[in-house]
Amino acid sequence: MSRIDFYVLRESGESARRRFACRLAEKAWSLNNSVHIRVADAQSADLLDDLLWTFRDGSFVPHEKITQDAAQAGSPITIGTVDTRQCDLLINLADAIPDNANAFPRVAEIVTSDEPARQTSRQRFVEYRDAGHTMDTHKL
Repeated sequence: MSRIDFYVLRESGESARRRFACRLAEKAWSLNNSVHIRVADAQSADLLDDLLWTFRDGSFVPHEKITQDAAQAGSPITIGTVDTRQCDLLINLADAIPDNANAFPRVAEIVTSDEPARQTSRQRFVEYRDAGHTMDTHKL
């Protein structure tokens, strides 16, 4: 089973989730971990792709967008709507829990302070817990 980390942010909005996902991906990469950031759609992938180049002055986070052919990914960080790539950390920014969450050693769920996001995260927490995953919550 996977370790599921819920990162609870004080900020609200989707842009806060994306910025934190960039920071988390950069940190994981600096520790020699491979990362996949799962997004809901192609537009979200484009936004995150751009943000990974600009979220912090002086940062370099090697990444690429992937589609169905994830096996050909050459970057340690990938972004896409599919989660077929084996990696050390899956950052889930999509609307649903990945069907294959247990295939990843770690899954990160990022929760913002707005009430709809908190309600959704509570439901996800219960689903992950009921599936037998190890849970941890980080209030930031």
